[in-house]
Amino acid sequence: MSRNILIIGAGIGGLTAALAFASGGDHVDIVEQAPELSEVGAGLQVSPNASRILIALGLGDRLRQVMIVPHEIVLASGQSLRKITHVPCGGFAEDRWGSPYGVMHRADLQKLLLDAVTAHPNCRLHLGQRIQDSDIGALHEQLGRPAPDLTVGADGVWSQTRKLVPGASEPRFSGQIAWRFTAPADVARTVLNPVNVTAFMGPKTHLVTYPLDQGKTINMVAITRGTQRGETWNSHEMATDRQDLLRAFAGWHRGIVSILRQAPEMNCWPLYEVADGPWHDAGKTVLIGDAAHAMTPFAAQGAAMAIEDGYELANALSQTASGDLTPALARFEAARRTRIARTRGRGAFNQFAYHARGPIRLGRDLVLSLKPPESLAADLDWLYGYRATGL
Repeated sequence: MSRNILIIGAGIGGLTAALAFASGGDHVDIVEQAPELSEVGAGLQVSPNASRILIALGLGDRLRQVMIVPHEIVLASGQSLRKITHVPCGGFAEDRWGSPYGVMHRADLQKLLLDAVTAHPNCRLHLGQRIQDSDIGALHEQLGRPAPDLTVGADGVWSQTRKLVPGASEPRFSGQIAWRFTAPADVARTVLNPVNVTAFMGPKTHLVTYPLDQGKTINMVAITRGTQRGETWNSHEMATDRQDLLRAFAGWHRGIVSILRQAPEMNCWPLYEVADGPWHDAGKTVLIGDAAHAMTPFAAQGAAMAIEDGYELANALSQTASGDLTPALARFEAARRTRIARTRGRGAFNQFAYHARGPIRLGRDLVLSLKPPESLAADLDWLYGYRATGL
């Protein structure tokens, strides 16, 4: 039984959901307020739990063309650059978790999803449609489309669709700021490894680096404590802001500090979370991705959870023959809530470990250095080895 699905938001989660629904025979309209699609931010990590879904949706060949597969995920000291431990990647990751682990431009992932969606006869993309909570219900009339059987809110942390779900949680500032920028690999090579994902750890802050552009560029994300700065990227008043960043990295290795000081362009992103709350109403609207459960990036799973959400939502409805979607949505939410809670817990643990100081930091380094890399990989089996329902 095919359904009419309306998806609000053409980000990674919304496009994944659209392709999953369309592949199951549903008719999908995707509405996006931007007049053209362009992803903010440079890179992201695609862990095996997400790449497995993308491959199942027929995107494997293109994914491998644009994704860089690192040799290792390294944990290192931000003060000395000393390697503390690592998790093997490459062939080891694919053998262990059944799908590749890689890094890529966020825009490349969105484009390969967008190309698949626009090529699918069951999908229609509508750009430049600004949605307000008061007119979502009448949107199908504006588009000349049938009334949707389900509206999927994939419109991010500042979701308008969330207003249609009574009791849904509102975003709250996490107290953390993400600074995102890139550096030429030739410039950073003396300090940063151009082939690995590296998490440099330091008191109250950390820095994640990994290659992009076939290793020509190093993507860098610094996480620090900070104050609330609004809802969007800020790249205009960076002179004062950069002093805040440099103060947070005081005491770090001078090579890293030099890169932070000289990076020509940075984006400053306040990190918001959406706490537990309802994700759906009485069978007409459901939230996925950041609209439902935005989380801080300490587990590097924001995009992966949105991909999982979109795929599993489509699968949950494909098993429902009746017109009442409420039971299926309740089952979807219950299963996903458990998964999201465990992923949040991993992120909280990583934040504690990455930002440790004093005796706790020394103990952390000792424990990690004594633990075999294969054991660290085993700790991620539940996360990276996860198979979405239907796979």
